[in-house]
Amino acid sequence: MQRIFLIGYMGAGKTTLGRALAKTMNLEFIDLDDFIVSRFHKTIKEIFAEVGEEGFRKIERNALIEVSEYENVIISLGGGTPCFFDNMDIVNRSGQSVYLKPDEKVLLIRLIKGKHKRPLLADKSDEEILQVIREQLAWREPYYQKADITFNASHLENKTDIHLNAEKLAELLGNKLR
Repeated sequence: MQRIFLIGYMGAGKTTLGRALAKTMNLEFIDLDDFIVSRFHKTIKEIFAEVGEEGFRKIERNALIEVSEYENVIISLGGGTPCFFDNMDIVNRSGQSVYLKPDEKVLLIRLIKGKHKRPLLADKSDEEILQVIREQLAWREPYYQKADITFNASHLENKTDIHLNAEKLAELLGNKLR
């Protein structure tokens, strides 16, 4: 039985690398945000608008508890998931945890490219995005550091990079699980 949780900041590559890793390891892939969206038939933004962040974090925790019982899965968590309640303890009790940590410059480039998809960043300048990254990482890093493995996710720019990193991470996880 394998249960692997991918954590890290938005834009770290949790979904991108998670899908490739699941394929490499022949495991199911679950994105926790997508799991919540399918359960509630609402977007994360809509859930936030209805119940606020505190309500969303409770929904998220319950979803985490549910998926933490699934077997043979790679689970990609939202960037803030590890930082609330005892979520990181749940993760580490339930399986292996991997902190995907790209370089700050790489994170900035990815978030600038995709800022239109991220409501928190959509109206921000590049400098403001960098400031948000630094502030949030300063707060979140202690939670992320509780992961079993920290993996440099800076090189996920094409299919070859993604595949090679998935193989490298699968090998690391294999060694850790023995």
